[in-house]
Amino acid sequence: MTAKLFGTDGIRGTSNAWPMDAETALKVGMAAAIQFNRGDHRHRVVIGKDTRLSGYLLEPALTAGFISMGMDVILVGPMPTPAIAMLTLSLRADLGVMISASHNPYEDNGIKLFGPDGYKLFDSTEKEIEARVNSDMTANLADPAHLGHARRLDDARGRYNEYIKQTFPYGLRLDGLKVAVDCANGAAYKVAPEVLWELGAEVVPIGVDPDGVNINKGCGSTDMDVMRSLTVTHGCDLGLSLDGDADRVLIADEKGDFVDGDQMLGLIAKDWADSGRLKGDGIVSTVMANLGLEQYLQSLDLEMIRTQVGDRYVAERMRKDGYNVGGEQSGHIILSDYSTTGDGLIAALQVLAVIVNSSKKASEVCKVFEPLPQVLVNVKFNGGKPLEEKSVKQAIKDGEDRLAGCGRLLIRPSGTEPLIRVMAEGEDEALVKAVVGDIAGVIEQVS
Repeated sequence: MTAKLFGTDGIRGTSNAWPMDAETALKVGMAAAIQFNRGDHRHRVVIGKDTRLSGYLLEPALTAGFISMGMDVILVGPMPTPAIAMLTLSLRADLGVMISASHNPYEDNGIKLFGPDGYKLFDSTEKEIEARVNSDMTANLADPAHLGHARRLDDARGRYNEYIKQTFPYGLRLDGLKVAVDCANGAAYKVAPEVLWELGAEVVPIGVDPDGVNINKGCGSTDMDVMRSLTVTHGCDLGLSLDGDADRVLIADEKGDFVDGDQMLGLIAKDWADSGRLKGDGIVSTVMANLGLEQYLQSLDLEMIRTQVGDRYVAERMRKDGYNVGGEQSGHIILSDYSTTGDGLIAALQVLAVIVNSSKKASEVCKVFEPLPQVLVNVKFNGGKPLEEKSVKQAIKDGEDRLAGCGRLLIRPSGTEPLIRVMAEGEDEALVKAVVGDIAGVIEQVS
């Protein structure tokens, strides 16, 4: 049986090994070109990447696949994932491709695909592309006279910068504010400091010297210690940490205290509800969202719809039911009035807008609810299906019984790594920790 190619966020794996090898990237390009051949017009695809060394391996392989099928390629170089979604739509491209493994270390890479509407693909479309990858596609090859062309779009960064600035409320400026921004040595290492400075802020840049192997290393949204420390020592009003492809952001207030995606969602939801901009009388988040956020929204007569983990599932539900605010605790914030996918810079600017309008400190603005104790443990496993083991099933049942009426338990496998995520939350922190520890211990024993 062929291993599954697509995960919860595109294709991801160790660079120069299946599925992140040149041969597979070539086939993905060919298959996606066939999938999005929608008529007689000259077809085009936008390809961006983050700063990983392996981008030099995958970008030309994908380009060759698209060209072989007669599709023109527009290369934009290192750019945030949401920039690729925006440019796909703006340039009337048939497809957008982002080469990135997001918050993962440099050894990994990934391929994210966007349709002509700028949205990530549905599961059904990914399955069709995967089926093509595993088939003979030679009959679809373009003849020599109809091969595609490749060119670089020199003003891609400028286009995205202007687009981002237009999402900031008209008439507001960041003059007088000092902002630390950690770009994770990733895709936003140029655009993030530029946007903030052009809007008037004094900028303390961090993680803006990529070398191909230092993306997310000791920096970015997966390691916020440096950003939080520099936010305090430089007297910044706010600190921002982006991940490697800048589709998510986490925040520190002027004291260096951590602000997660749940707090940002609550802050933006209230601000937009107060100004009449919130659609659907609520927001969309995932099963990982803190129960405290849900209770806070209920106090505002707003609802929270939960989806499975993954920002594309949040986006799909938002489109389906007409919501314009959604996101994840991890900092993926989707504001569909402006973007089709999570955009760390847009989310950060909305938080900064509230701070500017309130004339208050970030510490007074950014914590809008008291989170319930929530414990998450990632348990590594080596093959097999530990969640199907009898002892694990019994441990999960025992945990659910212990939390009944006072909390909740969530067990799920990671979509990108060999991990089982064990999460519980409730009013009794000691009980929550005990339940998670017991279940994680049993999983470790069987795996």
